[in-house]
Amino acid sequence: MSFHEVMETVGKSVDAAGVVAIVIGAVVSTLLAARAVLRHRRDGRAADGADTYETYRRRLGRSILLGLELLVAADIIRTVAIAPTYESVGVLGLIVLIRTFLSWSLELEISGRWPWQKEPRAVAPGAEPAARSPGRG
Repeated sequence: MSFHEVMETVGKSVDAAGVVAIVIGAVVSTLLAARAVLRHRRDGRAADGADTYETYRRRLGRSILLGLELLVAADIIRTVAIAPTYESVGVLGLIVLIRTFLSWSLELEISGRWPWQKEPRAVAPGAEPAARSPGRG
């Protein structure tokens, strides 16, 4: 097998892994959400639909994010290792730009903050948040 064939196979394998991550994530997320809804109905409790929905969206979004990252990796492998022309690198740049925008949008939907923002610190009940130091906006 030549280097070109090996890299093509690796690229296709990573592509397949990305698709599998999305499909399995969607199936597992759906099954877990359905189980939560059925459990609430079986127990006779009022279903907390908002909580189940938010958990479902978060799980589904994470599987899509993972799949997108794998698909970007496959594109990079195929473009850089197989056909590094200006045109293919330009197309790769556009694909990465679009998928990065999608990833950031999904991250914002899932966590409520941009990927570069730190997670807010939890404040103990009854405690006041720490005052900001001067000069920090």
